[in-house]
This record gives sequence, C-alpha cells and structure tokens, in this order.
Amino acid sequence: MTDDHGLDPLRLAEAATQAALVLGLVILPAAWRLLDGSLAAVLMAMLIILTLCIYALHAVTFDYFRLSGHRTRGSLTYTRSED
Repeated sequence: MTDDHGLDPLRLAEAATQAALVLGLVILPAAWRLLDGSLAAVLMAMLIILTLCIYALHAVTFDYFRLSGHRTRGSLTYTRSED
C-alpha cells in the first residue's frame, strides 16, 4: 500500500508489464523491419503513455472497489437479485 501522494510501485510494474505485452504483441512485429532510433523513441513514448493510462485505470477501478466495499461483500455485479 502507498500513501495518498505517491505511486504504488507494484501497480506501476503491473501496468508497465501489460503495456509492454500489448506493444510487443501488436506493434513490434509490424514495425520490426523498420525499427531505427526514431521509431524506437516513438515506441518508448507509446509505452510510457500506455503504462500511465493502464495505471490510472487500475487505480480508479481498484480504489473504487476498495472504498465502496465490493470485495468484502463479495459482489461485483451491478444488478441485485430479487431474493
């Protein structure tokens, strides 16, 4: 767990891994023959942007679940049963 003002290193590592997988599986095979310094810089920028987007998505989603108590209730659905 981290304080309210810093980055969570585990969440950041997970987001970076997921971003690298996306770029490695989707973009890198198509760009491999043209890979040079400028394309590598573009791919690094894309990796950073994608990592930050995934980190933000995870932070919002998981913090919402934690703050709203979904995990403790065991319910992740948006509908209620009629029981």
